[in-house]
Amino acid sequence: MKIVSYNVNGLRSALSKGLLDWVAEAAPDVLCLQEIKAGREPMDVSGFEKLGYHAYLYPAQKPGYSGVATFAKVKPKAVVEGCGQSCYDDEGRVLRLDFDNVSVLNTYMPSGTSGPERQAFKVEWLHFFRKYVAQLRADGSTPPLLIGGDFNCCQTPIDLHNPKANQNSPGYTPEERQWFADFLSDGLFDTFRHHHGEAPGHYSWWSYRAGSRGRNVGWRLDHWLADAALQPRLSGAGLLPDVVHSDHCPAWVEVS
Repeated sequence: MKIVSYNVNGLRSALSKGLLDWVAEAAPDVLCLQEIKAGREPMDVSGFEKLGYHAYLYPAQKPGYSGVATFAKVKPKAVVEGCGQSCYDDEGRVLRLDFDNVSVLNTYMPSGTSGPERQAFKVEWLHFFRKYVAQLRADGSTPPLLIGGDFNCCQTPIDLHNPKANQNSPGYTPEERQWFADFLSDGLFDTFRHHHGEAPGHYSWWSYRAGSRGRNVGWRLDHWLADAALQPRLSGAGLLPDVVHSDHCPAWVEVS
């Protein structure tokens, strides 16, 4: 099963840039999209359905903002929208699809870059999300978790181009780094680092400013974290920086 996460920074925008052609070529079994910016108006997903996908959208209440969507070639056993907290669910932050032997949790975490109030909201979310995932993992009815999406934070200095200058920037604050380390210590692992070790220079987001992508001045904000029980079944993980429909690139993982 090949599973892809991609912050498309507006699904309609990405579709206009040829997203469906890439999906047809890459043919992931599950495609998790973030920041779809769909709003509550019905969105045309017939292009995905023609490619053989079942479509599940969980948009934000606010038009043109946030939201997640997951497309799966195999119909899931269960689909769970949201996390049960309206302040997060109104922003379309979480969508979970359960299959026979894996649960794919698609998440779009707050960025915190618009000001102190949103950064405080983000930190509250991070601590909530850790508890939420712990409860899911303790529930014997939920298959082993694969948690993918735009986390809007990095854990280590090799995950961004200029860690020294950004050590207090949203996405790399000491509190966020500690949260990330604590979250992994709960029994999860970073699939990318599991396969690529401490190799630097691998990023998934680049600013539109100053030709950042061409110079590879970026951050690795998009992750696949997995339950430790999935480690023997993990056959690959990586990033696709040459795929350009957004200021992010896809992150992928493959499990047997």
